[in-house]
Amino acid sequence: MTSLLRIELRKLLPYSTFWVLLLLQAALLFVFFYARGNVMVNGQMAGAELYQFPKLWMHLTYVSSYLNLIPGILIIILVSDEYTFRTLRQQVIDGYSRADVVQSKASVILLLALLLAGYVFLLGMGFGLYHSKEGAASMFTEAQYIFYYLVQVMGYMALAMLVAFWVRKTGLAIMVFLAYTLVLERLIQWQTPDTIDKYFPMKALSALTPNPHSELEQLMLGITDFLTPGQALVPAVLYIGLFGFLSYQLLRSRDL
Repeated sequence: MTSLLRIELRKLLPYSTFWVLLLLQAALLFVFFYARGNVMVNGQMAGAELYQFPKLWMHLTYVSSYLNLIPGILIIILVSDEYTFRTLRQQVIDGYSRADVVQSKASVILLLALLLAGYVFLLGMGFGLYHSKEGAASMFTEAQYIFYYLVQVMGYMALAMLVAFWVRKTGLAIMVFLAYTLVLERLIQWQTPDTIDKYFPMKALSALTPNPHSELEQLMLGITDFLTPGQALVPAVLYIGLFGFLSYQLLRSRDL
């Protein structure tokens, strides 16, 4: 895995699209969280509550979840470029198995997820220490939401990898990815009981970083059955494994 990651890094580090999307993600995370805390509610700045430990972690990861499509799109570009420039075929010719190819992409997904989760953690520490009245006493309380976010963003990227191996073409793969995550699954959810649709891929992943005011939201929407972050963790990890397995099966069953 380490050697495969080194090979991937040789391709990634000089790649300007990789850096542009990564910096865009980082900038938008900062802007979104800063802007959310500067909304006026009842004549007061929302940040007074938003930036307080320990609730900060839940707010921050919820805001961060809205940008999970960006790393997903990045993975699609990286995988589809391998088809465009025939580098996948060359790797297999050079002696790498198709399982190695999928593992190399999985290593990139893990690395990106760790980088993003680490950045979100540092962002939370910065905002929290600057604004929080509680100080260091409760800074790590509820910090498990950072881990939930890490699993969530890995799930999005693993799904994106599967779509890219399936469709191969960059533009079409991005359209399919966006259509499924934003529209298709939600349409299916509306026709499915809450007891079943709570286990759907995107809904299980979304449950890892819930809206801090989710109880009110669920009451308004009439949702009676849902997963807590702890309950959603196992289905989310299983989906990540399933997406990786299906990616391997697609790669194994097709010509490069």
